[in-house]
Amino acid sequence: MIENQSANIDNKENDVPNQGNSPEEISSTQNSTTENNEISSQKIEEINTEELKNTISNNDARLEQLEKEHETLKNQYVRISADFDNFRKRQSRDLDDLKIQLVSKTLTAILPIVDNFERARQQLKPESEEAQALHRSYQGLYKQLVEVLKQQGVSPMRVVGQQFDPNLHEAVLREPSDEFEEDFIIEELQRGYHLEGKVLRHALVKVSMGPGKQNSQQEVEKDTVGEDVYSEVNTSEDV
Repeated sequence: MIENQSANIDNKENDVPNQGNSPEEISSTQNSTTENNEISSQKIEEINTEELKNTISNNDARLEQLEKEHETLKNQYVRISADFDNFRKRQSRDLDDLKIQLVSKTLTAILPIVDNFERARQQLKPESEEAQALHRSYQGLYKQLVEVLKQQGVSPMRVVGQQFDPNLHEAVLREPSDEFEEDFIIEELQRGYHLEGKVLRHALVKVSMGPGKQNSQQEVEKDTVGEDVYSEVNTSEDV
């Protein structure tokens, strides 16, 4: 019995070294492991923070580049839009000018016919019934022609009594006038026309030189006659 207890005690003493380190050693080992884990976690956090900073920096740079590209494309779009708008307006003006040129060329060729109608209307004085019927037919054709010209935007000039304007009128004759002042139109020799506010054909006109021109000419003639009479009187006295 005593021998068995002694054997058990020996066995327990032999088992104690086999159970491992002491609690202090175990605690120290655990603390060291915890510190190592904390250091590793800190390093990982630092690495993640650095990567995040780099990512943010790269994103900021990319965003700035995209904003610059967007501004460049926006400016290009604005310029292209403005150029296209100017091109469209220029094309529209060119088409309008071309249309006016074509219409002007056609109407200018028709205007002499209108002039002939007006001359015939002023000169013809039908007396017989047959002549009057023919004259009425002729007047109907003339009115139709005038109406077509109005529909095309043609309007006649009214020039008599107006001041001469070289942009609208062409002076063919100039003569003294007691009725009109100088540079005012006395008579219309050929009617002028507008087309959409522009001159289709200049009016041929007679322009006044004013009443002073005629009076001054008469005074010069009177002075000349007076000098001749005075010269004759002196000559007779000398004789």
